[in-house]
Amino acid sequence: MVVLNFQEGSNAERSRFRNRQAVLGQVRTAGAIGRAEIARTLSLTTQTVSNIIAELLQDGMLLENGRLNVGRGLPAMQYTLNPQGGYALGVEVRPDAIFAALLDLNGQAVTTERIALTKTEPDVVIAHVTDLYARALAQVPTATGRMLGAGVVMPGPFGVTGITGMGTDLTGWQEVDAEALFTYALKLPVVLSNDANAAAMAERINGVAQEFASFAYLYFGAGLGLGLVNGGQLVRGAYGNAGEIGHIPINGHGGKLEDGLSRHSVQRHLQQAGKDAHDIDALDRLFQQNDPDLMAWLETASLTLGHAITIVENLFDPQTVVLGGAMPDSILDYLVAHAPLPEVSVSNRPDAPHTRLMRGASGRMTATMGAAALILNRALSSPLSHAH
Repeated sequence: MVVLNFQEGSNAERSRFRNRQAVLGQVRTAGAIGRAEIARTLSLTTQTVSNIIAELLQDGMLLENGRLNVGRGLPAMQYTLNPQGGYALGVEVRPDAIFAALLDLNGQAVTTERIALTKTEPDVVIAHVTDLYARALAQVPTATGRMLGAGVVMPGPFGVTGITGMGTDLTGWQEVDAEALFTYALKLPVVLSNDANAAAMAERINGVAQEFASFAYLYFGAGLGLGLVNGGQLVRGAYGNAGEIGHIPINGHGGKLEDGLSRHSVQRHLQQAGKDAHDIDALDRLFQQNDPDLMAWLETASLTLGHAITIVENLFDPQTVVLGGAMPDSILDYLVAHAPLPEVSVSNRPDAPHTRLMRGASGRMTATMGAAALILNRALSSPLSHAH
C-alpha cells in the first residue's frame, strides 16, 4: 500500500521523503520531464534522482512517457504522473450533510457522494464516513492499495475558543481530537482542516492559483473564511484556526465581516424580503432576474469585500486574492468586478504582474475537493528548499 508517513523520522528518512516529494512535484509541474532536468532544477545528483524515479516507477506513481531527443546521445526518457498511482479521500462534514470525494493523482474526481445528516455526534459521523470510504473503494478497486491519505474538513474553530458557540459548530466535537478519531477509523494518515484552507489548497493543486506560491483565498461557506498559502504551504496557526476573518469587527456596534459578506448574510437579507434563497441555484436565479433585493445586498457586500481585501493585503502581502466557495459564479463574478480595491495597500503596485482579485472555483463540493487536495499537496509538494 502506498501510504504517506507524515511522522518525524531520522534526518536521512526525512530528507529522502522530501526529495521524493520534490521529484513528484517537478513531474506534475512539467507534465513530462527527464531525469537530468529534474536533477538540475532540484540541485540533486542524477544518481539520486534516478534512484527516486526507480522507486516511484515501482510504486506505480510514475509512468514512462517516451523519449525526447534533445541533442546528441541517447534521447532522454520522459516521466509523467500515473493518475492511478495514488488516490486521496476528501471528506467535508457540515451540520446537515457529509460530502466525500475520491481524487486521483492528477486531482480529478473519480467518485463523489453526499449523504444527509440529522445528527452530528462523533460516533454518528465516523460511522457515515467509514461507510462512504468503503463505497468509494468498491467503485475504484485500483485505489484500495494506493491510498495516500484522507483530508477532513469541518467547520472551525477547532477546540474551545472565544468564538466557539457559533451556529456552524458541530454537536459534541469541541473537546474531541477529531484528527485522531478519523485516523483510527479510516486507517489512513489524516489531515484536518477548515473549509477555507481546504478550498485554497484545491486552487493550488488544480485551479486558478496553480502559478501562485503565496495567495489568499476568501471562502464563502455559511460564513466567511480565509485560507492562506505562503511558499506553497498552508498557514495554519498554532491550533489550526488561522484565517477566521469573518469574525473581525467592522463597526462599533457588534457587527463583523461575515454579517455583510457570507451566504448566511445574503440568505437572511432575502428571507426578510420574503424570497427563497435556500441554495446556490436559488441565488443564481435571483441574480439572473436582476432581483432588486439581491442587487441591494450585492452593493453593500461589494464594499464589505473591499474592506476585507484591505485587511488581507496589508497583513499578508499575497500575490493575489482569490474569491470562491459555496456561491454561484454569477455572484462571485459580480463581487470581483465591483469590489473597490483599496488604494492604501501594499498590493497596489503599478508593476503588479497579476490581478489583485480573481474568482476561483465555486459550488457545493469546493471544500470537499480541497480536503483531498490537502493530501495531494503533501505528496506533490516541490518547494526547492525541501530538496537536499
